[in-house]
Amino acid sequence: MQSRPTTTAEGRRYRPVTSRNIHKTAFWEKLDPEIREAVSVVSQVLPFRSNEYVVEELIDWSNIPHDPIFQLTFPQPGMLAPDVYRRMRRLMEQGDKGALESAVREVRLSLNPHPAGQLTHNVPKLNGRPLPGLQHKYDETVLFFPARGQTCHAYCTYCFRWAQFVDLPEMQFQATESKDLAAYLKVHPEVSDVLVTGGDPLIMKTRVLRNYLEPLLTDELAHVSNIRIGSKSPAYWPQRFVTDDDADDLLRFFEEIVATGRHVALMAHYSHPVELSTPMAQEAVRRIRNTGAQIRAQGPCIRHVNDDSDAWAKLWREAVALGIVPYYMFVERDTGARSYFELPLVRVYEIFRDAYSQVTGLARTVRGPSMSAFPGKVRVLGVSEIRGEKVFVLDMLQGRKSEWVRRPFYAKFDPRATWLDQLRPAFAERFFFQEEPQALRMVGAA
Repeated sequence: MQSRPTTTAEGRRYRPVTSRNIHKTAFWEKLDPEIREAVSVVSQVLPFRSNEYVVEELIDWSNIPHDPIFQLTFPQPGMLAPDVYRRMRRLMEQGDKGALESAVREVRLSLNPHPAGQLTHNVPKLNGRPLPGLQHKYDETVLFFPARGQTCHAYCTYCFRWAQFVDLPEMQFQATESKDLAAYLKVHPEVSDVLVTGGDPLIMKTRVLRNYLEPLLTDELAHVSNIRIGSKSPAYWPQRFVTDDDADDLLRFFEEIVATGRHVALMAHYSHPVELSTPMAQEAVRRIRNTGAQIRAQGPCIRHVNDDSDAWAKLWREAVALGIVPYYMFVERDTGARSYFELPLVRVYEIFRDAYSQVTGLARTVRGPSMSAFPGKVRVLGVSEIRGEKVFVLDMLQGRKSEWVRRPFYAKFDPRATWLDQLRPAFAERFFFQEEPQALRMVGAA
């Protein structure tokens, strides 16, 4: 591991910005009253958290409220339905804490807090006992949710895991230790990948992350050849890899994992090229890659933030220049503030196609647009005309059944559809995956 260069700017002390302290910040009084109200009202239902790096380095305060990172991190009035917004505001004004808490819970549960069968079909069992800190949807990959990593440096307003950050304990995935994970992996040799996710596992101190992951690095679990870490830290707090007090320890731990012969992949969430633009962000990427770990860039295409093919092309080009592998463009998921962020599938496809056409083969590792839906990761391959009928051409990049992967299928063209459940089959009564009820089993549940 290389030492820290003296030319790197010193990292700031980490100061979260939340609904409790935002009124003390220098920019609060500069915001329009409507935005200040929205921060207060919307954050009753959906989580809000930022930090001074995001606020001072990534947001263009001369372009409020249209700045993409502001939209990405600060609650906006349209994130709640108008009637819900008015109800929350009225209850806040009345000061009835009990009534407000009850209404907030009701609204949260109506926002589909765990889409795509995460609670009902993805939680595996060990000796008949559910393992609530794990998900196992696809044969080769197990998701692990360490309890100490179930928060983030800043919350994305579109986040499909928003239920991890609010007062819905029965909806949260948390594992206090990795003993169950290791035991489960021992009886599932088909699993090659463990994805450590959250929240953001890299909000934890290195010693805590090490306690969770070291039990997976034994010879007995040699079939687990890939350790993935889902993180927004490279974009929202790159100091984690450069100037935090245990940044060197974290990179050394990455080196140790690589030395066991395993692949370390940092699944980094980048939503806009500005997140790669600062010297601190670029230095973080350099230091991570020097450990032998690889960084893969992924994010959803969302209205108000990156519904622009030029922005995506720039993101992928700059990622490649830094040695990052463009990985996924996702479709905004059917949860949370989806009505504010979602785009018609045909529009997302056009953005992807136009951005893809602007980059070289080195950036065309990216896949999408992909819907992480109940049956699997459904990709929109394009729009075509077959037998005189305009259709969506789709396939699966991953599926609950492995034989579903890369099997083309067709849906009637719908210019307004934003998700798989709004599509209707073309040339058939049902989609092929709807004809196999046995696929509703939980992977690894035996």
